[in-house]
Amino acid sequence: EVQLVESGGGLVQSGGSLRLSCAASGFTFRVNSMSWVRQTPAKGLELVAAMTSGGITTYADSVKGRFTISRDNAKNTGYLQMNSLKSEDTAVYYCATRDDPDCSDSEEDYPYWGQGTRVTVAS
Repeated sequence: EVQLVESGGGLVQSGGSLRLSCAASGFTFRVNSMSWVRQTPAKGLELVAAMTSGGITTYADSVKGRFTISRDNAKNTGYLQMNSLKSEDTAVYYCATRDDPDCSDSEEDYPYWGQGTRVTVAS
């Protein structure tokens, strides 16, 4: 059974940083692409970052230059480093994966999701 467990969310001041982690199990993590998707009531779902199994990354314009996606295949863990946080980054952040080494820029293409971790940025 595929399991993704996010951690690292919390309350941070505007301009601060957080690092989210995604612990993966139940599949061969190193061959899957992965992504981070956030959800807000106002905007719905937004895929903010994705990474192929080979390490190629893509970012939404809204986070480019501030967020960094990475992965440690030895630990079966993905990460999202978030710097220069803004109030508009407040959301529930989900880790998602799919059985494809290439990533997609659509959250609809990721069938496996974690339970999410909440990030609140205070202005």
